[in-house]
Amino acid sequence: MGQPAIPIGFNNDAESEALDAYSQVVTSVAERLLPSVVALSIRRPGRSGFQNGAGSGVVISDDGFVITSAHVVEGSDRGAATFVDGWEAGFDVVGRDPLSDLAVLELSDGEGRAAVLGDASNLKVGQLVVAVGNPLGFSGSVTAGVVSALGRSITAGNSRASRLVENVIQTDAALHPGNSGGALADSNAHVIGINTALVGPMVGQGLGLAVPIDEATKWIIAALIKDGRVRRAYLGVAGGSRPLPPKMARSVSQDHGIEVVEVVQGSPAARAGVRPGDIIVRGGGRPLQDVKDLQALMTGDLIDVEFELEVLRSGKVRSLTCRPVELT
Repeated sequence: MGQPAIPIGFNNDAESEALDAYSQVVTSVAERLLPSVVALSIRRPGRSGFQNGAGSGVVISDDGFVITSAHVVEGSDRGAATFVDGWEAGFDVVGRDPLSDLAVLELSDGEGRAAVLGDASNLKVGQLVVAVGNPLGFSGSVTAGVVSALGRSITAGNSRASRLVENVIQTDAALHPGNSGGALADSNAHVIGINTALVGPMVGQGLGLAVPIDEATKWIIAALIKDGRVRRAYLGVAGGSRPLPPKMARSVSQDHGIEVVEVVQGSPAARAGVRPGDIIVRGGGRPLQDVKDLQALMTGDLIDVEFELEVLRSGKVRSLTCRPVELT
């Protein structure tokens, strides 16, 4: 005898249990995070008067500090934050860092239910994530998906300076304008990313990106709260990672270096004698194998401080003395 027909719309017990478990996780994360995510309203001056802007933010302390994307509050120092229950408070911009696309705000009455910051370094591709924000003006919107890729990079900054934001999280959770600055959370409702719409055309097309919450991000947030800005050293080179020939790799004990494609005229690198075609392998005694290694080296502690930069040129290692300036 043949198997009995299964009515349309019928799910077996395993499928029902899986769907219920998925729904329970998303519901739990939403319930815990929605009170911590605010809708931001900003007015900024434009050529024809004031223009209105919008975005999202995440409360990170009970005394009213909020993190968002730097581009959300670009051109404005204050605005209004509305919670999902309708309560509204003014905010002031404490500090912003366009080079990481992060900003810190402070609510005017110093209150808020803080979300828990997680650690994106433990994420895995395929892991469930939940995005909470205010896309297209719809307050308290929740979407869910998975981590579709890790290790992406985006360019952040402005017309004067730009920088690669490394280890960006890619997700298929739907993101739209207004989601920028909102939370990307794991199944424990820990915020592991700040959603960004910097990539424009890709947002809303099945691809969303989020700046990861990791040790570097937490350091940036702390600097913005303390000083209102992030100080970085500037060398003045552009390039990318390049494999080293086996013989040279053995001599410097590493597989890759940073090939210099461009040296900015008048920059600290130019004054030190760095040339296009050089391969940077060490800086201050630390191995440098890709751009993120060099960016990690360029902290505020290195501003106006001499250090040795080792480069490969014509098959030989050369040591150059550099003195970075502050990136402004």
